[in-house]
Amino acid sequence: MNKFYITAAIPYVNAPPHVGHALEFIQADVIARSHRQKGEEVLLLSGSDENAIKNVQAAEQAGVSVEDFINKNTKLFSDLSGVLGVQLDVFQKGSNPDHHTSSQKLWQLCDKAGDIYKTSYKGLYCVGCETFYTLVELNKKQECHEHLGKKLETISEENYFFKLSKYQKQLIALIEKDEFKIIPASRKNEVLSFLKEPLEDISISRTNERAKNWGVPVPGDDSQRIYVWFDALNIYQSGVGFGLNEKEYKKWWPADLHVIGKGIIRFHAIYWPAFLLSAGLPLPKSIFVHGYITVDGQKMSKSLGNVIDPVELVEKYGVDAVRYFFLREIPAYDDGDFSYEKFETRYNADLAGGLGNLVSRVLAMAEKEGIKEPKSIKNSELKKTIKIVKEDVDSALEDFKFHEALESVWSLIHDADRLIEKERPWEESDNQKEVIGDLLFVVSHVAKFLEPFLPETSEKIIHQLQKGKGDSLFPRLS
Repeated sequence: MNKFYITAAIPYVNAPPHVGHALEFIQADVIARSHRQKGEEVLLLSGSDENAIKNVQAAEQAGVSVEDFINKNTKLFSDLSGVLGVQLDVFQKGSNPDHHTSSQKLWQLCDKAGDIYKTSYKGLYCVGCETFYTLVELNKKQECHEHLGKKLETISEENYFFKLSKYQKQLIALIEKDEFKIIPASRKNEVLSFLKEPLEDISISRTNERAKNWGVPVPGDDSQRIYVWFDALNIYQSGVGFGLNEKEYKKWWPADLHVIGKGIIRFHAIYWPAFLLSAGLPLPKSIFVHGYITVDGQKMSKSLGNVIDPVELVEKYGVDAVRYFFLREIPAYDDGDFSYEKFETRYNADLAGGLGNLVSRVLAMAEKEGIKEPKSIKNSELKKTIKIVKEDVDSALEDFKFHEALESVWSLIHDADRLIEKERPWEESDNQKEVIGDLLFVVSHVAKFLEPFLPETSEKIIHQLQKGKGDSLFPRLS
């Protein structure tokens, strides 16, 4: 059996999850489910980045211990996967002692390669990104492009550094040849453009004073803690046994795919492969980079009060309605916008008026006439359309174009609606039973196509087909 190992990014737990985290969990779940449909053995992993300074600072502001603060927010992220119908196989906490052991193993391998050294450093530090920046990388106000309006800290301390510059040419060659593949091509070009400039070595530790003694201790130096990205990225390995269970690790590593947001591309496409090259470990095969979600055209921000809680969305509209909106409305490679108006318009048009209406109409006619789902379809045009839709969905999923896959499925729904209007199968005719049978066949295939995207709805449709009776899938919103 082929294996497929996929990861969602490891979120900071300095605040509760928002819809951006939900988008990524859902995207990763769709990819994982599509590979399970192929009969592959799949492992989907995420976890919690718990060892960041921003987590420590947030705990101090909340007036609680770091451990209590971390555990509370980590549970929210872990629970979110279940709320969203995501089949997460491993959720690896950054505070897990096994993860500490694994991260220290990675450090020791890089140190053995001669790529870690200690030196004094002074620079501008973005707590939001948990990284140092040079002036060239900042805007005119000396702000990080990811966290506009937030002043960077000037930090001076003695840290351990990693020889990132040593791997610049090797990284360029791997990325250019797609041996380390970055999807989409625009993000690949972005990374290659960054790699045209000289790479500077990076700090990979923090003093205990700054880290408040929180995080993974540097092997052999109790005065320092391992830098957040060095340890957080290793969750992708520690979660499958690196340094802990060699058999499990060899089974799953390298990862087939990392799913990440565009704001952390440098850490995944440059730092992470460089650490692995240094340690003599296999690189992940590919990275899929998605955009961000804005709210009513604006970036989500606590100060603006426009942060959307995905749990509240699910409680109000249902899990598959939320999954559908993010997969259908948000472009896979670019930023997309959320608003309640857009959400409810899409819900009523596509789910209540499209999919839900088709299923209820067809099952009502089938129940009335006592018709069961046939094993084949008579209508040659619909038969052709089903074949095309399957090809389109498979192709779109290969490129992670979820919105295109769903567009194709809805084209089949529209074709079925047109057949109903043309043939009027609620009226007696010579071909009435044949038309209803064909429509049942279409509904069955729509359910199969939707399984990775809307698993709960897919299961409901299949169950209704077996019962021969349908209930409302998506009640229209008033």
